[in-house]
Amino acid sequence: MSSDQISLGEALAMAIGGMVGGGIFAVLGVVAVEAGPAAWLAFVASGVIAFCAGYSALRLNAQADGQLNPIAYVEQFTGSTTLAGMTGWTFIAGYVGTMSLYAYAFGGYFAELVGVESVVGLPLRSLITLLAIIVFVGLNLAGAHASGRTEDVLVGLKVLILLVFGLGGLYYGFQQGMIRSGLGNLEVSALLAAAIGFVAFEGWELLLFDQNSIENPQQTIRKAIYGSIVGATALYVIVAVVTTNLVSTQVIQQNSETALAVAAEPFLGQFGFLLISVAALFSTGSALNATLFSASRLSKMLVADDLLPNELHGSNSDEPVRPLLVLGVLTALLSSLGSLNAISSFASLSFISIFGGLSLLAFLERESVVTALLPAIGCLGASGAIVGLLYHLATAEPAVFVTVLAIAIAVITTELLYFERSSILAEARDLEHRL
Repeated sequence: MSSDQISLGEALAMAIGGMVGGGIFAVLGVVAVEAGPAAWLAFVASGVIAFCAGYSALRLNAQADGQLNPIAYVEQFTGSTTLAGMTGWTFIAGYVGTMSLYAYAFGGYFAELVGVESVVGLPLRSLITLLAIIVFVGLNLAGAHASGRTEDVLVGLKVLILLVFGLGGLYYGFQQGMIRSGLGNLEVSALLAAAIGFVAFEGWELLLFDQNSIENPQQTIRKAIYGSIVGATALYVIVAVVTTNLVSTQVIQQNSETALAVAAEPFLGQFGFLLISVAALFSTGSALNATLFSASRLSKMLVADDLLPNELHGSNSDEPVRPLLVLGVLTALLSSLGSLNAISSFASLSFISIFGGLSLLAFLERESVVTALLPAIGCLGASGAIVGLLYHLATAEPAVFVTVLAIAIAVITTELLYFERSSILAEARDLEHRL
């Protein structure tokens, strides 16, 4: 067994880092505004759907021929290259949404930290967001990536800071008699918030794309996926309870981009705001960098499998230059044109669709009633989340609904045109001959 292979501890760090890395800093405010004190319940609901999807992916992984990945599962079990390709494209779209979210949050925390709203008449947040994308695309093009050991340390620091915030906030809140469950005024908005903030649970699936690099992959990946989802859910619950109980919904709404830092002030003062803001910058920045790295290599793999246009292949260098540039441009466009709510909703919609699809596939490939239970829950939960999210946006935030729907339709239409291009061209030629 090679010493270069990823151990259980490193796999856990990868999965937890993928989820906790920047998601909670970016989406907490959005979830808290929608669900209020019941925001913790929204994260529990999202965690259940993610756990069911994790179980489903592991079931498919065990049944697959060899060590495949979620895109290959779809092709093997459905026999459809089109569905597999559309799954791959949806992954890419989801990662673009996630990177836009990280970049947006990075800009928001930076602007709040320096106390400057605009420069030469332009919003500082927007400028920093764009600059962050350019810098991290450049770093990836130059081959500057964090080593596995460095990534472990960064993940450990992020989790430690969030635990200090969460446990310290709980202690302060109980001492002041401020902690309440939020169940007394529970509304359906809490479950809708679960859909909006679901993007905070993407990241564990990356382990399934790198199985050959992991020690004893069957055992290690299973433990890492289950452990990371449960751990991330517990951490999110603590952070959500503290934030929604120490800060009013009105204050959170006014500071949705930096809600976590604002929530640290009541018990840690200005130091707490500074600590969380700096942690958010490092977390969202490193998450943006890591996601660019992963998404560009996934794009390279899709090109090799003829699931993305060959024009993206470019040179034979180790760095996927063209995919990185395209991903950077798409991320910049989405983060510039979309609001925090729209970006979060789009990214969440992408991953709910993927994870719900994996749960459905695992249910269809079930071996018994027992192995069908969690996939069924995951599939129904994801379906309900998608319907609920779209209904909520359509009725409460029509502008965001139009934005999210337009992006989704554009992505799906492009996917269908690409993967059905041969059939479309054949029908066009046939029609031309008839005319």
